[in-house]
Amino acid sequence: MSDTIERIKCLIIGSGPAGYTAAIYAARADLKPVMYTGMEPGGQLTTTTEVDNFPGYPEGIDGPTMMVQLQQQAERFGTEVRIGMVTAVDFSDETGGIHKLTVDNSTQIEAETVIISTGATAKYLGLPSEQKLRGGGVSACAVCDGFFYKGQDVAIVGGGDTAAEEATYLANICNKVTMLVRKDEMKASKAMQHRVTSTKNIDLRYNTEVDEVLGDMVVEGLRMKNNQTGEKETIDITGLFIAIGHKPNTDIFKGQLKMDDTGYLITEGKSTKTTKPGVFASGDVQDKEYRQAVTAAGTGCMAALDAERYLVSIDSVEEINTPMY
Repeated sequence: MSDTIERIKCLIIGSGPAGYTAAIYAARADLKPVMYTGMEPGGQLTTTTEVDNFPGYPEGIDGPTMMVQLQQQAERFGTEVRIGMVTAVDFSDETGGIHKLTVDNSTQIEAETVIISTGATAKYLGLPSEQKLRGGGVSACAVCDGFFYKGQDVAIVGGGDTAAEEATYLANICNKVTMLVRKDEMKASKAMQHRVTSTKNIDLRYNTEVDEVLGDMVVEGLRMKNNQTGEKETIDITGLFIAIGHKPNTDIFKGQLKMDDTGYLITEGKSTKTTKPGVFASGDVQDKEYRQAVTAAGTGCMAALDAERYLVSIDSVEEINTPMY
């Protein structure tokens, strides 16, 4: 067995819209990208039944099919897609160099450039009834899925700015929005709170939590519980939106790359450059504002272009420093 460590020109970590778009552009630039899919090949879109807001699909498309097509497109140009998970990284210092990574806790590889597209994971309540109906009326993205509940009664859980923003968004297209806030006040800014309280078809419930999501195949109702009095109430809804935050999938990069307080990777200006030369970040792993498939794909394109330009700059420096005989 050979002890030679594999050297990769462009390594992509993660297989959502950002990762596959980066792979398409990197492959067309002859960077010979290798992608490791991670634990959830295809990313969050594989849990989405319908995608109606990605350009180029006038009739819409289901998430898993869309991700299969993105993979096929990336492979068509020469991307090597591998099932596996990067479990450890050792990025070179600030002067640049070869990055060392471990796959599945065993295989050592090296990469000249790395594009991180590991995404973020939506936080859920953890109730069995909630998990059973994910994709059947339970969603963590009102902007993505709210359209399917136009004119219907829905509920949203959360008390921060995101929850307030999504509640008012839903109120514009839905008949009624019941908003469940666990505490006796919202965490959202005063301006966002005012938007919620001044919207007539938002029923704001403080000190209220989800007791159970009702329905067999799709959401049919919600049993709520007042955490002060213990009183329970059942309402009829067709959609439940969870807006209690996201966790970026960046644990293995702690101590290696600069992050904000919640763990999102920080990139330089309008680029995808991280604090380490040759390491780039795209998609939800560095975007906590938009978190849409189309914006993730856009930053995937940017990351591949940034990686290509980085490699060109390194080659230019090496040519200048190569002695003439």
